[in-house]
Amino acid sequence: MKLLMIYADKFGYNPTLKTIEDAEDVSGYREITKALVGFIHIEKEDENREGYIETKLVKNIKWAARKNNTNTIILHSFAHLSESKADSDFTKLVLDNVEGRLFGSGYEVSQTPFGYFLDLNLQAPGYPLARLFKSF
Repeated sequence: MKLLMIYADKFGYNPTLKTIEDAEDVSGYREITKALVGFIHIEKEDENREGYIETKLVKNIKWAARKNNTNTIILHSFAHLSESKADSDFTKLVLDNVEGRLFGSGYEVSQTPFGYFLDLNLQAPGYPLARLFKSF
């Protein structure tokens, strides 16, 4: 599991290329302000430790959100942080479970469209806790 977290004053995305045929059809630009964006890469070896990686994701994201004084979280599947990739169905399941756990803890949480390449617009401040990386 690789997790890159960036606090964004503004984070926008527009779906451009559908990469998973049975992914939900989505279109249109969306922008969120003052949010912690989790760029999440789930690796093949994570398929044997679902509960562990979900708990680690939730704890790390909640900690980073508190440090950046935000209650808004965006989960973004980002399969570019490692050569090892988990099955897309497993990845989506983990993201959905993490979203539910964060929502249940009182966070405003959403996911970028799964199964798409996106045009991204990111405006992030330059201070140490605005950019964090974890590998577990």
